[in-house]
Amino acid sequence: MLMVIRYVQRRGNSWRYRRKVPPSAKSMVGKGEIVFPLGASEKEALRNYPHIHAQAERMLSGAAPTRLAAQAATPWELHKAAIREATRLGFNADWRGWQDVDDLEGISRDVTAEQVTQHYPRDEEDNPVGLSPSDLALIKVIRGGAATPEPAPTLQDAIRVYTSERVGDDHKKLNQLEHVSKLVSEVVPLTRPLSSLRRADAREVRDNILDGRTVASTQRYLNVVRAIINLAIREFDLAGINNPFDKLPVGRLDQAEPDKGLRSPFPEAELRHARARVMSHATIELQQIWRILEFTGCRLAEISGIRVEDVVLDHAIPHIKIVWHDQRRIKTAASHRWVPLIDDGLKAAQEAVQAASSTGPLFPSYCRDGGSDAASAALGKHVRASTSDRKVVTHSLRHRVKDLLILAGVSTAEQEFVLGHASGKVSEVYGGNDALLRVTQRALVKAFEQRGDLSNL
Repeated sequence: MLMVIRYVQRRGNSWRYRRKVPPSAKSMVGKGEIVFPLGASEKEALRNYPHIHAQAERMLSGAAPTRLAAQAATPWELHKAAIREATRLGFNADWRGWQDVDDLEGISRDVTAEQVTQHYPRDEEDNPVGLSPSDLALIKVIRGGAATPEPAPTLQDAIRVYTSERVGDDHKKLNQLEHVSKLVSEVVPLTRPLSSLRRADAREVRDNILDGRTVASTQRYLNVVRAIINLAIREFDLAGINNPFDKLPVGRLDQAEPDKGLRSPFPEAELRHARARVMSHATIELQQIWRILEFTGCRLAEISGIRVEDVVLDHAIPHIKIVWHDQRRIKTAASHRWVPLIDDGLKAAQEAVQAASSTGPLFPSYCRDGGSDAASAALGKHVRASTSDRKVVTHSLRHRVKDLLILAGVSTAEQEFVLGHASGKVSEVYGGNDALLRVTQRALVKAFEQRGDLSNL
């Protein structure tokens, strides 16, 4: 009797395979359930189950939402899944083994374990052969109950928890995480239990990442590794476990290339050439994005992912609201701000709003997953055609605004709020959003006026 084989149901005089599709895989599978007929008899269902189950497994593995998630389940994941399945089957979660020969719970567990193995071939001693990892884990939990040892969480488990809790469907962060995971795995197998990691392992990982990379880049990668393990220590309740990557030195501070050495502000002559090329060769959307960037100092992703509703033109001080939304995430909490629109940046925003729908993205081509990268690549080609300095890029527009603010004598606090670097103290000094808008508008006007870049405010 097919009473407990997973995903098997009897309907009248026939059997079928029915399995729910995880929410993360529904878009790829195209439905919420996988359903296949198994046959008109128990014998036929048992015969068809192995290849039907294998087909369902292939469908789900191919629909995994990320490359990290598509990898085989770890022993810890299999153990947890087996506990959930045993609970679903109605077994007592606190059972710790046979109490006597008439233990009904034990008898039921043995019968169920045999049912799980029924569709597998047998060896000469009638033992099942070729058990899948999931079925093997389930049998261990069914027969061992609460006394079944829990596998130690590994680096791979830590990475998956971090993916679920911190990365989600952010493809940019996912790509970085996969790159960092590869660098770690070149030194330490991801199957290593977290409790076995030592300081020597951390140093080897650091040296591997540092090979061919700057100190600054290595520090960023190690920050990801450190965060992965810190989260795992909390989520897996690993009391007494220390993070071997904590306070791990990377190199002397004077060896690290500062960020300002990686990107240069736009020299005025090259800015004119780049602007002219963008205005004559780029699409209208890219032209408008460039113009807003040039007069606000915003990050490219902040402008490419803006919505029509985030552009406020009927205010005494026209401005844009840099806020989080589903199509574009914000770098830090300090990045949430209102930025005044002035001069040609204001004109570009007005033109974009007039051409856009009443709601939705202001720049539909780039307000999407990966949109800012596409805009960066497109604008970057025009920048490269305008200057041979590899440190001058589209982001140099932001550096230029920073320099103009400094040269105009704008206070550090006001600079930070314009650029989204504020710590929170700025709002305490200046009050509400309207007051902040007046302060930041004054700062931007002062910065551009001293260069003679304003046309008609």
